[in-house]
Amino acid sequence: MKRVTRRDFMKRSVAAGAALAMPFSRVRGANDDIRVGVVGFRGHGQTHINAYRKIPGVRVVALCDADESVLARGVQRFKARNEKVDAYIDVRKMLQDKSIDAVSTATPNHWHALVTVWSCQAGKDVCVEKPVSHNIFEGRKMVDAARKYDRIVQGDLDLRSNEGWTEAVQYIQRGELGDIVVVRGFCYKRRKSMGKVSGPQKVPESVDYDLWCGPAPKGPLMRKNLHYDWHWVWATGCGELGNNGPHQLDVCRWVLDTQELPRRVMSFGGRFGYDDDGETPNTQIAIYDYDKAPIIYEVRGLPAKTGDSNMDVYRAISTKGVVMQSGRPSPSPTTGVVVQCEGGYVDLSGLVAYDNAGTEIRRFKSSGPGPQAGFIKAVCSRKISDIKTDILQGHLSTSLCHMGNISYRLGAESSNEQLRQAIKNDKDALEALGRFEDHLAVNGVNLKETPAVLGPWLRMDSSKERFQGKFARRANRLLTRDYREPFVVPEQV
Repeated sequence: MKRVTRRDFMKRSVAAGAALAMPFSRVRGANDDIRVGVVGFRGHGQTHINAYRKIPGVRVVALCDADESVLARGVQRFKARNEKVDAYIDVRKMLQDKSIDAVSTATPNHWHALVTVWSCQAGKDVCVEKPVSHNIFEGRKMVDAARKYDRIVQGDLDLRSNEGWTEAVQYIQRGELGDIVVVRGFCYKRRKSMGKVSGPQKVPESVDYDLWCGPAPKGPLMRKNLHYDWHWVWATGCGELGNNGPHQLDVCRWVLDTQELPRRVMSFGGRFGYDDDGETPNTQIAIYDYDKAPIIYEVRGLPAKTGDSNMDVYRAISTKGVVMQSGRPSPSPTTGVVVQCEGGYVDLSGLVAYDNAGTEIRRFKSSGPGPQAGFIKAVCSRKISDIKTDILQGHLSTSLCHMGNISYRLGAESSNEQLRQAIKNDKDALEALGRFEDHLAVNGVNLKETPAVLGPWLRMDSSKERFQGKFARRANRLLTRDYREPFVVPEQV
């Protein structure tokens, strides 16, 4: 295993950054394999590895992870299959390998931008997990880097890769059910308490903590688990809105056929049901004001009710006491998109169209090669049009998540009456608020005792990707972050 010591890391940090600024890429023959390096694979990165291994003409040749125990397990799996793979702790060292054609990354959110920008500078194509960025500034720099270095960069927002979703979206856009009234996105996914600590925790010995923190502050570990629970801390994660939201919000924006950010956004919610070290809301609604129709996105981390093992289902149909969604028993979790039109609605998660009486009128067949296969197709063709979710689309859709979180982070605890006042002219948002209140009530949450946080309406100038108006100064501060040298996302990529 190629281990980079802390001494080597500090010694080479400046030199490595300078080297990455000079683009290079391997000149491949027509029959050469595409060689992929995977960065961050304790979780979803393993899905990337599995996908690439099934694609003819593609080889995973390098693994990189700041946790040496994760890295060792990954190398061992390759060794057990008699497959050679190089191992790296520092991604910059991996990127110096000119034989690597593409990088696939599923690191924690705070590393997505740097891995992508550095990879582009090193002449690599990139497939980057959702959310593509940790903030809006980073997303735009990723787009700039892809274009400047002529790289194929895919935002791994999986749903556009499903041909059934494409057929259903086209059905809606043709106006088969009339004009769109409202687009609703959902992530109802059980999230239990991450626990509460009384002081700094020991970082696992296998982790290079300086590298793991990267662009984020290198403070003491103030949660029980270093891994995964970083999602629920603002310095490294983007909450559930940024965790699963990019998938559904990308489809919502796709349905509206818009390349703009919404003119306004507001969000409300809270971390209800337990007292832990999490900072992000586990129950949240974000409302996006588009000209064509609004998008309403809902997050729920608590179950259907206290003691239940299932999650809520929107527009469920009850058959003999079993909650159904699109004719199937209620899954747990439930995620998806429902598009309400004048003459009916489409449950995109189930790929079924209904009339307004709830009668099924059209079904779409799920199919498609998968996002990694689409990425490799574009790597070969060098055509952005072959990418289902080019980095620009990934950036725009992820920015919706960031906008909703920024509104929430500027908010304050508010009464139910204040929540209603903020959305008093929007019957669809009021309906969502009513279900929000009912959901919390059956989970034992009294909003009078534990008020929700109400964020302000924020106005966005999409052309500049900056907020305007009353709260602009505070909101614009959250468009980027203070970076920790040498892990800086540059203004000029």
